Amino acid sequence: MRLPQKAPGQSGIDERRATSQVRYAIDQGVNYVDTAFHYHRGNSETFLGLALKEGYREKVRLATKLPTYLVKTYDDMERFLGTQLDKLATDHIDYYLLHSLYRTNWETLRELGVLDFLEKAKKEGRILHTGFSFHGDIDTFKEIVDTYDWSMCQIQYNFLDEKNQAGTQGLEYAARKELGIVIMEPLRGGTLARKQPDEVLRIWNEADVKRSPAEWALRWVWNRPEVTVVLSGMNEEAHIEENLRIAGEALPYSLTEKELMLVKRVEAAYRGLTRAGCTGCRYCMPCPSGVDIPGCFEAYDILKVFNEVGHARWIYARNLSSLHTGPAYASLCKECGECLEKCPQHIPIPDLLKEVTTEFEDTKSAGTKMKTMFRTFKRLLAFQR
Repeated sequence: MRLPQKAPGQSGIDERRATSQVRYAIDQGVNYVDTAFHYHRGNSETFLGLALKEGYREKVRLATKLPTYLVKTYDDMERFLGTQLDKLATDHIDYYLLHSLYRTNWETLRELGVLDFLEKAKKEGRILHTGFSFHGDIDTFKEIVDTYDWSMCQIQYNFLDEKNQAGTQGLEYAARKELGIVIMEPLRGGTLARKQPDEVLRIWNEADVKRSPAEWALRWVWNRPEVTVVLSGMNEEAHIEENLRIAGEALPYSLTEKELMLVKRVEAAYRGLTRAGCTGCRYCMPCPSGVDIPGCFEAYDILKVFNEVGHARWIYARNLSSLHTGPAYASLCKECGECLEKCPQHIPIPDLLKEVTTEFEDTKSAGTKMKTMFRTFKRLLAFQR
């Protein structure tokens, strides 16, 4: 999902670099590749179809997902699967998931015959194993697990999300049902890997064994014996090297009780600092009013959690100005509520966007600085062109 991008001012995947990264990871032992219909504006599957040529397709288990949010009829399911097979340049998909299930869309898909569709596709050999990714409540999760003979499930799980969505309860429930369990967002959209607040760093520094924040977060997930696969969006070569090493070293029950208590204290510190709680999954997008909701919250948490005022304003100006796709500021929100229905975290998005507007756009000092930054970016873009 988070493949390296082209240079600023250009759009799309840096295909040469991304292909090199994917193939290097596979050569080092990575054998599970996860994508979806809408990743990278719909280009991820096409890219992977090319990157996995020259024998690399045969070395991996390939997972992609039915775009449930676009399915209106049974025929839509057939059409999307056919399109995905073409884009991925393969005759079968190893793990085909129903994307981002929660109560409402699960009920709708069942009425449309999605389970019959999965059975038919399996019998025809177009998909080998079935699964689902999940962003709902624990009761819905258990119901879905019990309704069909799934091979696996994909859940969001990290040390800040033990009680969120499926959480630890869902992890253990799926394991008892003998499902393979794939973990997404182990770093919570990168939040747990970037520069840490002083309150968090002081706790990490107490550890007998020194590790990066990313390694602590990944080891915490791998420490669970129920976990089969951990997904990590790696867009830097250094990330690939670090994650390969961690996956090779981290075993279930390998963290000591002292280390687990350290993570608990870090969790508590984060809870006292985080304001938005957005993971950057972008399921709330596109916004009808043009707001880049995850972008707004990224800047807001950088400000509130990491106390980097200048950097937060820079991020807000750079990412949300009209340089590429048009203005995407928080103040454009019309409170239509569409995002509330899509957000897997159940974040009160319109209310928080008002706070973002106040912080970055309304105050006199912030407003003046933001306008200066916007003008600077426009000049840079003109020069680049």
